[in-house]
Amino acid sequence: MSLTKGNQTLNLTGLRFDANLGVLDHEKVAPQPIMVDAEMNMGSQPLLPCDDDLMHVLDYRRVRTIIIEECTAEHVNLLETLIGKLCKRLMDLPGVLGVRVKIAKLEIFDDCEVAIRMETGQW
Repeated sequence: MSLTKGNQTLNLTGLRFDANLGVLDHEKVAPQPIMVDAEMNMGSQPLLPCDDDLMHVLDYRRVRTIIIEECTAEHVNLLETLIGKLCKRLMDLPGVLGVRVKIAKLEIFDDCEVAIRMETGQW
């Protein structure tokens, strides 16, 4: 029996950029650095994409752009709100069965980072 399919997961890890996020006074006037990790369950996929063509897969450049756009579109008070909005956007991408996202605020405390992780869809 020859294998023709496998379960595929797309990962983007360590994406760092500044976002307008938070309820504290200094968070409302200046963007702060965040780091986003995203994992998407693409389900059963051919071991070899048809024709080795980008049109037959989810372009990870599009995923990266959506993450940055969603996290920088407007000021959001709560990390929980931002991660929920981002999960919804990523779940809308074609072929995505499940999404796991982690957003970390890198400089909110001197001695640690704070992060929220959310998982939705099929895993």
